[in-house]
This record gives sequence, structure tokens and C-alpha cells, in this order.
Amino acid sequence: MNDRNSAEQGADPALEVVFQDDSLVAINKPAGLFVHRSRLDVYATEFALQMLRDQIQQFVFPVHRLDRPTSGVLLFALDEVNAAAVSKQFEERSVQKTYHAIVRGFVAESGEWDEPLVEKQDRIVDRQARQDKPAQSAATRFELVRQWEVPYSAGKYPASRYSLARIRPLTGRKHQIRRHFNHMAHPIIGDTTYGDRRHNRLFAEQFGCHRLLLAATELELAHPVTGERITIAAGLGGEFERASESLSRAQV
Repeated sequence: MNDRNSAEQGADPALEVVFQDDSLVAINKPAGLFVHRSRLDVYATEFALQMLRDQIQQFVFPVHRLDRPTSGVLLFALDEVNAAAVSKQFEERSVQKTYHAIVRGFVAESGEWDEPLVEKQDRIVDRQARQDKPAQSAATRFELVRQWEVPYSAGKYPASRYSLARIRPLTGRKHQIRRHFNHMAHPIIGDTTYGDRRHNRLFAEQFGCHRLLLAATELELAHPVTGERITIAAGLGGEFERASESLSRAQV
């Protein structure tokens, strides 16, 4: 990971900066934080864009987005020219994105789910959008990292199985990873929209985990100034890692 200017040693910044140079800055966005102000929650008072701007005392320009419940690498440019250049890479799908998720069941060693998706629209934010958009191509590649079987029941079986998967979306449709894994019968734990409430409840009661266990862990892209391919990585985060450790301790 290229990081010329990380947070000061010993400091305790509001946001974890995982990359910074003269053109770009990236944070490890916590789950539950909006990227910027949104009509999805008029009562939210903290936003990554404003928090980062205040933290580094510079204007920042978002070049992509993460859903509010998803944590991980969130990239900003430090001027409009670099913002346009990096945004174009996202639009052209030349940025390689990697996620990790804990899902229900044992997934295959590796695979690819290729299923067109009709865009999911929000009744508030998307009320002016076309309501008859056709399904768009969507492909998600994944590989197994590890598996657990724990002696807790979330239904008719006395034990429950879970997997940690490394995921690379080949397209960028709204909620693509969450929807694809739900359609594979491996919903992501903590997903209150597409997930399984029985397993969500098990994680809340047994492990004290109340978040969506989906994290954007890596971005690979061309630096907008040098053209060099760079990789920006972030850890899974405290609650995600504690859930993984709890599964390991409880494993049958």
C-alpha cells in the first residue's frame, strides 16, 4: 500500500486515514456512516465527507460511494481535476474492488455469479427516476477464505454454518453483492434488507454483532497523476473482526 502521509503517530483521529498524498486521500469508513448528506436519513448529523474535510483541513471530492452499512476503503480526490480522472476509472470499470463478507452457509471454494439485476430504487431519493429500467448485467466473483460451524441454532438445525468470502464485483450495480449472495442462498450476515433475520438475530444475541458484515477491503487503480497502479487497503474493522473471532471460539 502506498501511503506517504498517514495519520500522526499517537493521534486518535475521528476517521482512520489509510492513504494520503498530494492528490488522493482514503479512509476506512466505519459502518453506519453516510458518505455525504442524504435524504435517506434527514436526522443523520455526521458524514464522511465533512468529517474528513475538517480532519485534514482540506476540501475533498468523493469519487465513488459505499452504502451506509458497509465499511471499508472510501476514496476522495483533493481537487476537481483528479476527482474527474478517478471517477472516470470507476465508470470504465478499470478499478479493481475487493470486499470481504461473512455469509450464511458454506460457500464453494470459488465461483462467479452472473445474474442481471433490475435497479433497486429508493422511494425518496429515486422518485424522479425511470421506473421501468430493464435489468442490467451484473457479475460477482468470489472465493472462500474460511468456514465455521457453531453449536447455535437459527432454525431447524442444531448448528449453524458460516463462511468468510473474498469478493470481487465485476460490475457496480446497486446492492449487487448483497443481492447476488442472497440469490445464491448465502445472505450476508447483518443485512436487514436482503438477509436472513434468524441468523442476524443469532449474531446479535450470541456475539453482540449488529452490523452488516460486508467490508470494502481493497481498491486497485491507476494513480491520476503518475499512472502507476496503486493498491489501497483497509482492515475489516473492530466489530467485524470480533465477530470472526467469536465464530472461531465457538466453532464445533
